[in-house]
Amino acid sequence: MVERFFRDITTERLRRGVFTSVPELIAAIDEYLAHHNTKPKPFIWTRSARDILQKVIRANQRLSSKQNGTLH
Repeated sequence: MVERFFRDITTERLRRGVFTSVPELIAAIDEYLAHHNTKPKPFIWTRSARDILQKVIRANQRLSSKQNGTLH
């Protein structure tokens, strides 16, 4: 879920800005966090852990079969 938060801060604040110094970038991040925290919303998982793990297992199996196919 942290990746989702970083995606949001990047698309909603950082890509829109022009920062000429590190302190400006830090200020922009701090402002975004302050605004975001005024009305925080929890991230809600829409899939069960079991569903997510099964998807990861399927993806690993596909990747393994493709890698093994290229080795032969």
